[in-house]
Amino acid sequence: MASPRIEGAKVAVLATNGFEQSELEQPVAALTAAGATVHVIAPKGPEIQGWEHHDKGRSTAVDLELAKAKAGDYDALMLPGGVINPDALRLEKKAIAFIGEFVKAGKPIGAICHGPWTLIDAGGVEGKTMTSWPSLETDLKNAGAKWVDKEVVVDQGLVTSRKPDDIPAFCKKLIEEIAEGRHAAAA
Repeated sequence: MASPRIEGAKVAVLATNGFEQSELEQPVAALTAAGATVHVIAPKGPEIQGWEHHDKGRSTAVDLELAKAKAGDYDALMLPGGVINPDALRLEKKAIAFIGEFVKAGKPIGAICHGPWTLIDAGGVEGKTMTSWPSLETDLKNAGAKWVDKEVVVDQGLVTSRKPDDIPAFCKKLIEEIAEGRHAAAA
């Protein structure tokens, strides 16, 4: 079966310095190839610094600064990992509010590796079955999630994966969820 097309869909990718290179670049490429318009959004521009595991990677252009971004302009959100990136975003009130708007609206959200950390602060994990990098298991459980160790997990539009090796499965499921559209909004 061919992958769904998501022409006309607008996807926000929220990241900052310290994102894991492959976890941003590969999903952006897959979403774009499926027909979506993708914007990299960050607290500050014009670029953010990526990492390849423990080494500095390439910089990525920021399409829109967070202060100017509106969640209502997007159909879905993608949160790449990297240890530094989500740790820094958790301290950005505007980032947490932006993520929270997607949660409340029931819009598809993809979070990989350490990306789910930001969902804790945005109220997006309670009652959800999800996965992540193993070191987040306790944090996610303490926030009310059911954590499982699987390549990709989907729960009402929330797509999560553990690590860069999971990116192909992550991208496939995220595109499927975007094609499905909104799910039941959070209470």
